[in-house]
Amino acid sequence: MTERAQPAPGMAGVDAVARAVLTSSRLLVAVSARSLAAVEDRVTLPRFRLLVALSTHGTAKLVVLAELLGVNPSTAMRMPDRLITAGPADRRINPENRRETLLGLTDEGRQLVEDVTARRRMKITTTVERLAPEQRASLIDALTAFAEAGGKPTALDDDVSLYPLGWAGTQPSHAQ
Repeated sequence: MTERAQPAPGMAGVDAVARAVLTSSRLLVAVSARSLAAVEDRVTLPRFRLLVALSTHGTAKLVVLAELLGVNPSTAMRMPDRLITAGPADRRINPENRRETLLGLTDEGRQLVEDVTARRRMKITTTVERLAPEQRASLIDALTAFAEAGGKPTALDDDVSLYPLGWAGTQPSHAQ
């Protein structure tokens, strides 16, 4: 184990935590980027986020997906075309309102989300295994508190398959 860097004099409390979170976030961004590398010729990070939203939320109207992703509806309107052409997503008419179009995942799209998520989970697991058991317990407490402070729901053990990346917090459903 390497020795932890001590905060500089005068840098206590919130600043020290912010620096540690920023440092850790660089690792998590790198893990995310590497997990997408195998599919980067087919899907960009923003489009992958759309696939994850479809995976966790289910088939939905684009306006619902835009809300889930925190983007303008016009931005969400442009995202699916390449996904549909490439195969991970499909578009269909809402059987309950034929004027609405729904976007959904294909089997290929589900597999893509599962594969990328498995790669990400494997790398994070490898990193966490390097921590001592007491550090792991502390990390769980700290990250849970951090997520709650940021307004994100805590992923329970049985939620892991439903919320693999934590980008959507609603239960999967069919047409919205």
